[in-house]
Amino acid sequence: MASEQLAVLFADVCDSTSIYESIGDRRALALINRLFAVLGEKVGARGGKIVKTLGDGMVCRFKDADGAFEAACDFQAAALEAKAGADPKLAIKVGFTWGPVVTEGGDVFGDTVNVCARIVGLANPGQVLTTQETVDALSAPLRERCRQLYPAKVKGRVGEVKVCDVVWRPDPDMTKVFTRPGLSRTALAGAQEWILKLSYAGETVIVEPAGSVKLGRDKANDVVVNATLASRVHARIYGRGGNFVIADQSANGTFVLIDGSARELRLRREEAMLGERGYIGLGGPTSGQGEHVLRYRLESRKP
Repeated sequence: MASEQLAVLFADVCDSTSIYESIGDRRALALINRLFAVLGEKVGARGGKIVKTLGDGMVCRFKDADGAFEAACDFQAAALEAKAGADPKLAIKVGFTWGPVVTEGGDVFGDTVNVCARIVGLANPGQVLTTQETVDALSAPLRERCRQLYPAKVKGRVGEVKVCDVVWRPDPDMTKVFTRPGLSRTALAGAQEWILKLSYAGETVIVEPAGSVKLGRDKANDVVVNATLASRVHARIYGRGGNFVIADQSANGTFVLIDGSARELRLRREEAMLGERGYIGLGGPTSGQGEHVLRYRLESRKP
């Protein structure tokens, strides 16, 4: 038995039970295995190793956090490409962590592994999650692509784990950050400055990294939300440390839903970091949309 610092990555196929039921065991297994073969290539390309596959899940290890980060992004991009024209369409959720790991017989054990299993369980289809501890171990350019979401309890751990969302999609405005090697330091720094776009009732408001906006029913707000569920001064969004934070100040609470997520946050006089893109409901859930719901999206400013 040996102990060393490693990154651990878990990837799970979403809704695998319904896929097996809908197309039969043999076809479903073949479909998942084809995807896993592609993901296995991504692991090797990033210097990692597959520890094991567990039916609809894959466990991998990497020598550093950066390798796990890049592989996680590769995984989601590969799954997205595989979905084109496929029926049924497979989606995966990915989590990765960094820390002390016990290795034995090629397998991995310990707190870092347990936290990773918990983190991937919190993820939604098409999402990559990690922890703030892992983000701190990443290189500076990759840290810029992570956004803190919410604290979560992990069985066997005292205190909470800070869950972070990884921005993995190669959006047009982020091309230089995501894919182009050899960027100058100046260009890279410019590409990594984030702005937030809020859309409501056909209009868009831009929040600068050091700026803030107020949301609510009152006409004095920066974004006036004409909804009976919204309070007069309902919430405030502001930039903090390269992230954007939403702070609820309302009677009914503020709801935040990340794109593709089935898990909606409800804030009651609390604040939370906004993920890459999604919806904000003032006073009520975002499901079904409605006049109380805003759309938000993070974008990198072009250098």
